[in-house]
Amino acid sequence: MTVDLLAIMAHPDDAELLCGGTLARAADQGHRTGILDLTRGEMGSRGTPELRAEEAAAAARILGVAERANAGLADGHLANTDATRRTMADQIRRFRPHVVLLPYMTSRHPDHRVASELVRDACFLSGLKNYPADGDPFRPTKLCYTLSFREDTIKPTFVVDIAAQFERKVAAIACFASQFDGVRQAGEAYPTGQTFADLIASQNSHYGSLIRARYGEPFWTSETMAVDDIVALGVHSL
Repeated sequence: MTVDLLAIMAHPDDAELLCGGTLARAADQGHRTGILDLTRGEMGSRGTPELRAEEAAAAARILGVAERANAGLADGHLANTDATRRTMADQIRRFRPHVVLLPYMTSRHPDHRVASELVRDACFLSGLKNYPADGDPFRPTKLCYTLSFREDTIKPTFVVDIAAQFERKVAAIACFASQFDGVRQAGEAYPTGQTFADLIASQNSHYGSLIRARYGEPFWTSETMAVDDIVALGVHSL
């Protein structure tokens, strides 16, 4: 059940939109990847929770995700409480990820904002020996916040080149037909007059251009990144 990289997001389809290419790339590199959806998306205006579960399973197969689970928290009512932190610590000790991908700390959707805070707190608490959660104490090494589709001027700490995985990312998103067929926006992906698929391509093209790649996915970390070999730094400055 343990994974190297775990995306923890509020709703089914969030991981595909925000970091689907990164999950696929990590799987291609031989890492075990996972997705933990906090809710079933039962408050969504389109589709049903049962249909979204089927769509999520199909998307995970396309991305090469080894494990996908749902925490069963209440969609539209996420809260950072003792009870939800305990639920999340149980899951983190179960998955034992080296790296966690999570939503950025501010968001238009309250569930995304709360999920970010909840996941961060639970990742800390799950490492405490005496914290009353199931399983042995465990704390992830790295938390990486997703930045895709944001309008504020946050400079990514790093961008993952997903050029080789982009088509699989698009195919995984397309699995959520109940959510995205015929739409031109979703969540913080605001309409631009393009189709939704073209909007995704535009976003990932922009971030890819920052690292001189065709497509990329951006991430932010609160801590400064270390450099092991300054001579091997990528992306030309001039």
